[in-house]
Amino acid sequence: MTATVGVVCFPGSNCEHDVVRAVRAAGGEARVVWHGEERLTGLDAVVLPGGFAHGDYLRPGALARFSPIMDAVERFARDGGPVVGICNGFQVLTEAGLLPGALRRNRGLRFVCTTVTCRVESEASVLTAGVPVGTLLELPVNHGEGSYACDEGTLRQLETSGQVVLRYLANPNGSVADVAGIANRAGNVVGIMPHPERASSALLGSEDGLVLLGALLRSALGTPVRAEAAGERRAHTPGASAGASRSAGASR
Repeated sequence: MTATVGVVCFPGSNCEHDVVRAVRAAGGEARVVWHGEERLTGLDAVVLPGGFAHGDYLRPGALARFSPIMDAVERFARDGGPVVGICNGFQVLTEAGLLPGALRRNRGLRFVCTTVTCRVESEASVLTAGVPVGTLLELPVNHGEGSYACDEGTLRQLETSGQVVLRYLANPNGSVADVAGIANRAGNVVGIMPHPERASSALLGSEDGLVLLGALLRSALGTPVRAEAAGERRAHTPGASAGASRSAGASR
């Protein structure tokens, strides 16, 4: 059985086809869903991709939050469906109130375009289920407003509840507590700034994104299992031998 992922396309999105291709590379099926649609049908998971939805006018995600499809996304999430926001999609999820906090201008007000190392901090999400805590992933980031911010109480809640799912080893944007991705309390809504779909082929310099997308597909089918048990390529966990420290083709 194969999971089907709906990839929402807003005016200004530019990563929707990358996500579709990466999901298929991970063993799933995917199709683009236009933001003007009002229903989600025949889908096991939903991804809000990167880009500049509605031109990022007012602030990133502020207008996309009111697109007709978002009511359906909120219902899908409320019913326990897996929802993942990548980069601009993460911004949309915070604007919609599906995730706490906000994404603000990067430290130094500079656009960041590089590859970063992220550490898996929690398995308690649809994007990291079955991926051992401590796994290191090489993932691209491309954003100008990716610095995660929240108040101290919210951060304490995220940390104690295992809702911080990814953390930067070297913070590229000034995010509080080096946060690269978070989940809601139920773990079915996740937002991350790095782009797993851009790390889905050796030709792209890393296949580590398939670790996360594979976890999403398994979660969508209700069968989360450890990545190694599923025979999936994955990046190294601390303590692994140097020869096994990168997933196949992931070295840069």
